[in-house]
Amino acid sequence: MRFRQLVAGIAITMSACALSPAADDETTNPEVAAISNPVLYFEIPVVDLDRAIAFYEDALALKLSRQTVDGYEMAFFPRDDGKPGASGALAKGDVYRPSRDGALIYFDVADIDAVLRRVIALGSDVLYEKKDIGEAGYVAEFEDSEGNRIALTQARD
Repeated sequence: MRFRQLVAGIAITMSACALSPAADDETTNPEVAAISNPVLYFEIPVVDLDRAIAFYEDALALKLSRQTVDGYEMAFFPRDDGKPGASGALAKGDVYRPSRDGALIYFDVADIDAVLRRVIALGSDVLYEKKDIGEAGYVAEFEDSEGNRIALTQARD
């Protein structure tokens, strides 16, 4: 399976926030402006795939599926075709380097407090405690088993 086909087929488990271009922005590409959730897929770099799979399955209470794509070991997060949002994978290989300094990925969860308790139980650090952000709900950040900074979001009840 070609990588582009794989990426095109992977998506859609978590809610994604998209910024809408300003209506009066003359540089807006109409093809891009029509896309409401432009993030389709992400990869989280890992050093130890088994450790990272165990961490994410326990912390987020979900099941990942493991496979090799283009010579790289990966573990894919669940996806639900036809739903808004994006999905992705844990990825191990020479081009994947975990870091707190890269892009920040937000996982939409039902209960941030429960996830943070599991993250701490798994030996990781909370980097940004749960914070109320008004109508948008709550956010928090943690460091995963590989050293990546990962964010959580929870809708307001």
